[in-house]
Amino acid sequence: MLRWLLLLVLLSAGCARPQGVQVGSKSFTESVVLGEILCDQLKMRSIPAEHRAQLGGTRVLWEALLAGSIDAYPEYTGTLTQEILHQPQMEVQELRKTLANQGVGMTPSLGFNNTYALGMRAERARQLGLTKMSQLKHHPELRFGFGHEFLRRQDGWPRIQSVYSLPQKQVAGTDHDLAYEALVSGQLDVMEVYTTDAEIEHYGLVLLEDDLSAFPRYDAVVLYRLEKQALLQTPLEELAGRLDRQGMARLNQQVRLQQRSEAQVAAAWLGLDQPESPGLGTRLWRSTGEHLRLVGISLAIACLIGLPLGMLCHARAGVARPVLGFVGLVQTIPSLALLVFLLPWSGLGPRTAILALSLYALFPIVQGTYHGLQTIPGALRESAEALGLSAQSRWLRVDLPLALPAIVHGLQTAAVIAVGTATLAALIGAGGYGEPILTGVRLARTDLLLEGAVPSAVMALLVQWAFGRWQQSLRRA
Repeated sequence: MLRWLLLLVLLSAGCARPQGVQVGSKSFTESVVLGEILCDQLKMRSIPAEHRAQLGGTRVLWEALLAGSIDAYPEYTGTLTQEILHQPQMEVQELRKTLANQGVGMTPSLGFNNTYALGMRAERARQLGLTKMSQLKHHPELRFGFGHEFLRRQDGWPRIQSVYSLPQKQVAGTDHDLAYEALVSGQLDVMEVYTTDAEIEHYGLVLLEDDLSAFPRYDAVVLYRLEKQALLQTPLEELAGRLDRQGMARLNQQVRLQQRSEAQVAAAWLGLDQPESPGLGTRLWRSTGEHLRLVGISLAIACLIGLPLGMLCHARAGVARPVLGFVGLVQTIPSLALLVFLLPWSGLGPRTAILALSLYALFPIVQGTYHGLQTIPGALRESAEALGLSAQSRWLRVDLPLALPAIVHGLQTAAVIAVGTATLAALIGAGGYGEPILTGVRLARTDLLLEGAVPSAVMALLVQWAFGRWQQSLRRA
């Protein structure tokens, strides 16, 4: 069944891969800025390029590169050796050879080492006399808060906890950008930072010395698919050594503190004319169209599959339990986990989002159809048979009209779920209202959060109202 659903998604969403070089970036500011720089660099060499920004974490980008969903993205050597290849002692030449065996090329360093560090408010660090990470083990009362990826990475919290014998057993998991607000407000005492983060200087934070060298080097590089080496190697390697740590920190500051767009900052650094940012109306029009497309196509696919499944469950009692059990089980899978799981099937972009949304919409549609048919009084069916109505006529004149209110209720539930869940589609480059929400979280900008959250809530309310009116008209009929 999953294969048929995927086929429908491919037919409806289009199977053609986007034209030009696809450049990806992770969901933090520096990666997005570097992604814009890569795109502009390629366009300067007359190579068509598209930036698929803030696609998630390391694993999503790496798998997308291997699968060919993207052609290049900025990465860090420490992440490659520690998190992706799990060979922390690997030297650069060996790293380059290992990547080549997987069809991936790597440029020389862009010029800066953006390693991890642990940051504290200066006042709090002075109060406790803390200057080194090794001193933290004497302060079990300190509240640690780390990004979710850092908590799981072998070069993150597990490593520093082991190297420094830190006593903290419970550590708060939070978004990296939101952790700064918690640190400054005193809700946290220690957080992980990237050494090029704009907030370090802005908030006057103290970075504790990594005196036992727990963190490796994280030299910024660009990974690209070797099948496009002839096209990409030369323009990408022209960026090598051109950006030091202070320079990268300044670019991050311009985005995060001066509220300039990543595209403008990247263009200015390359000496290009800065693009104009689209207005609010233009952005809303685009994101509304993308969101409606995701919701509409996924609901149509779910109906094409869910309605017949509900009818089958009603017609054959032995089928009902396993089918309802399967579609109900899908509902329990966390949406982000489902998106990542489906990436190898259909790649980044709308196809994967539509596939996931269609799977989530199945349960209320199947259940509504099954319940509606099950509650039809047997006497009515017997009367229809006594009148000599054919099976098709009984379905059209008796079963469907009587079951329709329950079916519409299932559709209403599926549609509302789809509107809300579709905001996560931005994590895999599918657009929609999730895009300004993700950007707002990353840049700590309430206006961008509201730009995505308010229209999404309004759309959900309108969908619920429209289906409610439909149900009322059915009751009156």
